Amino acid sequence: MKLRVVASSPLTAVLITMGIWLVVVPMFRIEPRYLPALPDVLADGVSIWPDLAAGFARTLLETLIGFMLGAALGIIFGIVFAYVRIAERAFFPIFVALQTVPVIAFGAIVVIWFGNTILSKIAIALYLSFFPVAVNTLRGLQSVDPQRTALMRSFGATKTQQFLKLALPTALPTIMVGLKLGVSLGLAGAIVGEWFGDTVGLGVMLLQSLYFEQVPRMWVLIIASGVLGTALYGALALLERKFIWWRPE
Repeated sequence: MKLRVVASSPLTAVLITMGIWLVVVPMFRIEPRYLPALPDVLADGVSIWPDLAAGFARTLLETLIGFMLGAALGIIFGIVFAYVRIAERAFFPIFVALQTVPVIAFGAIVVIWFGNTILSKIAIALYLSFFPVAVNTLRGLQSVDPQRTALMRSFGATKTQQFLKLALPTALPTIMVGLKLGVSLGLAGAIVGEWFGDTVGLGVMLLQSLYFEQVPRMWVLIIASGVLGTALYGALALLERKFIWWRPE
């Protein structure tokens, strides 16, 4: 049993991937422009460690603020849409239409509004995080069993009690799905937002490495972005396992 757990752990998968990378590149003589050798990537990462740490922290900050604001607004609007049908019919199609706008186009407008500041990156992260949270909140609240609602009403439960004791617990697993998707999209939004102009951030460093064709550095930044996204997703998954362990029927 312990061997199975170790073999299936994420760390083991990472080590296996690194081992394959270490062996395959020299074995098949893959050109560095396609896939540089792992030692070269690691050496480049060590050489830019202070800048990489600063960029990592800046992108993390932008993602967290944008995601938390987007998640809060998404949950609020999802609740409103679930209980105010007129609002859903009037505004939900607008939100759907806004999601069809490419983030690059939306980002250009945001930069004009807020300038090349951290606010523009937060706004783009918020924009991408909001919709999946709102949709999953709405769908979760709509999945409440009407018979259970009627039973609580028959015992004299108020609408607030019905929401807190039945609707919200039923919707929470679905909301968590939206949150985990939203945090990944928020990270993508923060990185893309940095492409419009900034001095610190993983997106800035990625754009610079692309401009100067620094392929090992690009892989360093891809790995750093993956680590950041995995950490954020894993934190939400951990919270879900600890506090939202039930599933809707």
